[in-house]
Amino acid sequence: MADQVSVLVEGGKATPGNPLGPALGPLGVNVVQVVQQINEKTKAFAGMKVPVVVKVASDKSVTVEVGRPGTAALLLAEIKKEKGSGKAKTESVGDVTLEQISRVATMKEADLFGASAWERENQVLGTCVSMGITVGGRDPRELLKERRAARSGTSG
Repeated sequence: MADQVSVLVEGGKATPGNPLGPALGPLGVNVVQVVQQINEKTKAFAGMKVPVVVKVASDKSVTVEVGRPGTAALLLAEIKKEKGSGKAKTESVGDVTLEQISRVATMKEADLFGASAWERENQVLGTCVSMGITVGGRDPRELLKERRAARSGTSG
């Protein structure tokens, strides 16, 4: 049976100190190597808290599984803010590009329900609506309407 350690680390900045060192040390693994592996796998999420599960098998082999931050956290990282708008319908907290929307949709691909990149991007746009984030200076609801109309072949 494998031992398991679950932690929340800042992307690319795990250290052999708390909470990893004390949890992994007694399991007989090389903590520094495990931390290096975690940092390599989480570097794309720099500045964000990332859930990590370290599994240690009876032969001391280690498996590192990295979760993904939520869509909202990824969008906040893109606009360099700590939280969304408390009044999303009337106040914008930041602006993203369609390229950033696409990047977030790609990062969250396994967690989103859309079958295509277009559908996943629309889900991320929906998150922008609820957070008060504009897209290219525009209300994401307008953009969603335009995208759907263009796809169906009808105009606004």
